[in-house]
Amino acid sequence: MERATRATVIVDADGYFTALRSAMLKAERRILLVGWDFDARINFAHGGQDGGPPTVGAFISWLVKQKPGLHVHILRWDTGALKTLFHGRTLLTILRWIRDPQIHLKLDGHHPFAGSHHQKVVVIDDAVAFCGGIDMTEDRWDTREHVDDEPRRVEPSGRPYGPWHDATTALEGPVAIALGDMCRARWHAAGGRALEPVGGGGGDCWPDGLSADFTNVPVGISRTLPRMPDREPIYEIEALYVALIKRARRWIYAESQYFASRFIAEAIAQRLHEPDGPEIVMINPATANGWLEPIAMDSARARLIAALRECDTYGRFRMYHPVTGGGEPIYVHGVGT
Repeated sequence: MERATRATVIVDADGYFTALRSAMLKAERRILLVGWDFDARINFAHGGQDGGPPTVGAFISWLVKQKPGLHVHILRWDTGALKTLFHGRTLLTILRWIRDPQIHLKLDGHHPFAGSHHQKVVVIDDAVAFCGGIDMTEDRWDTREHVDDEPRRVEPSGRPYGPWHDATTALEGPVAIALGDMCRARWHAAGGRALEPVGGGGGDCWPDGLSADFTNVPVGISRTLPRMPDREPIYEIEALYVALIKRARRWIYAESQYFASRFIAEAIAQRLHEPDGPEIVMINPATANGWLEPIAMDSARARLIAALRECDTYGRFRMYHPVTGGGEPIYVHGVGT
């Protein structure tokens, strides 16, 4: 548990990319980028004018040239990198970064076989951090309106993609240092040299124009880490969700890309058996994204939903799939309860 001097929830990648770019422009010493995926080709500026290139890869290269004391560390899941390595000019960007002493790129293979890293965290000068569900990759950008036929909702190749809903948080203060410590530990575990904290608390890196939803509040950091030869597993996120479900009084609202956890379903089932338990609303995409996920996740969700409906004696459980004004499914990637 750490304190945030300012904190806010950012819904959807349009707002996130705008806020992140603004904060990165204020960085002076170090930017830590940790992600499941990272695509240097994506458009990082829709309409803003700050003098930098619009794509994220070119922006990072430009930014370090403006700030000789700034170092950018990019850590992404190793296996997933294989599918993007040869996209367009990605390989050329990586080769330029390898030669740039201010940009440090590492692929993280410190995970069990067939596992992946799924954290999405950016820490800027240990002063501001972003932590949530949005990766800096293709198919993520969208506005909160999720309009039909959005001309800007296209991949770097120009191919349009569907509406996408996601969320993250912006955090300032000691909690940013704690998230920086987590990212530094990830970097070192992946084989990178040990990084010291920035020190001095950093400057004011809060994004321009971003209002704070909360000020001077405690913030808890919950993690899921697998069993490895050098550590025991950590299931803080699962424990947090189960505790929240058990303590809810009036209602539970949850949105997630998947619903496949037996422990979460059992906690919900216990509350549905109560005559005066909370109303429960879950938001999921109509189907999982990808080629393997629908096979594994949709079938698991169907079984859990069927079991919960049998427990729903008092009619308090609902699951919804959002759509646009024109009826196109909105993919729900954000995780929030």
